[in-house]
This record gives sequence, C-alpha cells and structure tokens, in this order.
Amino acid sequence: MKNVQLIDGADNTAYNIYAVSDEDFELIFPNGQDIEFIEDFFKRVGSKRAKQVQESLSRGLQRKTEVNGIHGTLFYQLKRQKKRYYPNKKFSDDPSSTR
Repeated sequence: MKNVQLIDGADNTAYNIYAVSDEDFELIFPNGQDIEFIEDFFKRVGSKRAKQVQESLSRGLQRKTEVNGIHGTLFYQLKRQKKRYYPNKKFSDDPSSTR
C-alpha cells in the first residue's frame, strides 16, 4: 500500500491522505513520478478506469497522525496553477522542495 495526498483548488481543502494499492499507485504515478494532475490521469487511462481508481482511493482515507510517509501527490483543479512547477511530475522538480 502507498499513501497519496490529495490537494484540490478549494479554499477549505483538507489535504487528505489516502492509502491505495501498489497497482493503483503505479497507474496513477507511472515511470517513477510522484506528482499527478487528475485531468492528466483521466486522459491517460480513460474515464472508466480512472473513476474505478478514484472510488478505490476514496475508501482509503487515513488518519494523518498514523501515516508513515506520503508517496505521491494528486492535484485536483490545480493544473493551470501548479503544472509549471512540476514539468517532470516529480516533487524534486520544484526548486523550493527540500527533499
């Protein structure tokens, strides 16, 4: 299992973390990436499969105090604002990252 943090464009976003299977994680974050935009994910895998993964993801809500690491970040409604910071869809793309 891997942990994915969801960040959306809402002012009151909670930055929730969800556990997903390794298989679903690899589908969301292929080729070693750890950043994805929901619009790109839907375009890449197709609406039907993306919705299945999204439903599975929503059942895996984790308590932040019990999470041991975040393996990927999935952005909702922020492609225009954030994509320029992650051209390779990796956290290390952002020059302000402290990884």
